[in-house]
Amino acid sequence: MADPASDRDAIRHLLATYTYNGDRGRIAELAACFAADGVLEFPGATATGPDAIAAALSTGGTADPRRTFVRHHTTNPLIEVNGDTATARSYFSVWSNHGPDHAGTYSDQLIRTVDGWRFAHRLVRIDWQADASLFRRMVTR
Repeated sequence: MADPASDRDAIRHLLATYTYNGDRGRIAELAACFAADGVLEFPGATATGPDAIAAALSTGGTADPRRTFVRHHTTNPLIEVNGDTATARSYFSVWSNHGPDHAGTYSDQLIRTVDGWRFAHRLVRIDWQADASLFRRMVTR
């Protein structure tokens, strides 16, 4: 029998794994958080499958050389488990070495795989971005 509390804990671990790897530039490890046909949708791009997701994140242009530090803070994950599928919605804020940079929401559809929980679809929505952001313009109102 499935244990919803254990499933939610495993999903929170997946959310953190994605974030830690992204902040450290470990794109292959971030992409491994997705199912084989998982989709990452973010402002300006959509990619399907870990290889395409890694390529989309790796070809996002040259990073602003002033950016030497980045941390995503994910909060209030609202996780609903339904057998071998789940949904999650979280807020996030991003800090850089220049302070608060941008904020938004993650809307996730998840699936249990033989390797554990993975993203079936992650929609990244940017609700606010600092005028002096060290990232390209991404607000998706």
